[in-house]
Order: sequence, then C-alpha cells, then structure tokens
Amino acid sequence: MKLNQIINLHKGLTAFVVLGLMIFYDNFTIAPFVYLALHGTYGLLWLLKEKIFPDPYFKEKVNFLTSVTGFIFLGSYWVAPYILISSQKSVPNIVIAASISINIIGVFLHFASDSQKYFSLKLKKDLIKEGFFKNVRNTNYLGEILIYLSFAIISLSIIPIAILAIFFFVVFLPRMYKKDKSLTKYTSFEEYKTKTGLLLPKLND
Repeated sequence: MKLNQIINLHKGLTAFVVLGLMIFYDNFTIAPFVYLALHGTYGLLWLLKEKIFPDPYFKEKVNFLTSVTGFIFLGSYWVAPYILISSQKSVPNIVIAASISINIIGVFLHFASDSQKYFSLKLKKDLIKEGFFKNVRNTNYLGEILIYLSFAIISLSIIPIAILAIFFFVVFLPRMYKKDKSLTKYTSFEEYKTKTGLLLPKLND
C-alpha cells in the first residue's frame, strides 16, 4: 500500500465523518455546517490535487502496520469536529469569520504553491526561487498549517491546536529540514537560503 492511498482515504472520508457526527449529535447549527463546508471541501480539493499535480513524496510504499498507524494518526484531525459538534457549542460569528478567512488564505497558499512546484519541476529540475517560493521556502506547508489552524479555531478548543503543534514538530518541521538538505545539491541554494525564511518571510537587514 502507498502512503498517498492512506492520506486520500482520510481526506475523502472527512466530509462523511463530519456529517455523521452532525446526525449522531443532532447538531445542525451554523458552526458545524461551516466546518463541514471547510474541511469537507478541503478533502475534495486534496483528491483533485492528487489527480492533477500529485506529490511524489506520498507515492512511497508503506507496510500494513504503518498504514494503520498513519491512518489513526491522521484521524486525530477529526478531534476538532468531534469537539465542536458533540459539545453543542455556540460559536461567535467573529470566530466563524476568522476561521473562514484563515482557511481561504491557507487553501490559496497550499494548493497554488504545490501547483507551481509540480509544474516547474516537470519542466525543469531546478531550484525554485520565484513566485510562492521567492521569500518562503515552504509556502505549501504554511498553507496547510493555516488550513488546520482554521479548523482548530472554530472548534473553540485548545486540544486541536495541541494536535496541530504535534503534527508540526513530528511531521512538518522534519520534512522541511529534509527538503532543505536535499536542495543543497544546487549551488545557489545557500544564497537562496540566506534570503528566505523556512516557513515565514525572513526579515532581512
């Protein structure tokens, strides 16, 4: 089994899980619907991305135990909708608006930068130093973090934020450092690195 199949399964099931929680807890207030729209649409966009500009990193094969462990690990992202829906929380409009805004920015950065990376490398295997990667080396990861931050915010709970922090230090950060290491094969990387930030724009003197 390949890693992308585990991820795709999780992304594809998300809308059904959220809707199932809404039905089970009989919670059809505005916040769960907004969450369903945001997270469910993100799952759909991810599946479309896999068809149009997939990430070759996720094509690696994993054993059965890793597959199950990985799916459970990804399942922790469903804690946010569970808390939001089961608690019957009344989410302030300003929080809903903030969540939507952060999600839109995250989706834009994540998918647009991944698209640039995929098609640029398809044309020429070289260091990408323009567009979304002019000032930030991992714009796609920044976008993904913002997406999951928007889900955590609307849940009104610190637990999804803690889960996101765990993913950041266990998954995102190591992969960003691994990417940096792989880019050292390009002679211009060291100069590029001094002018860019790992995850946020660098404040140059």
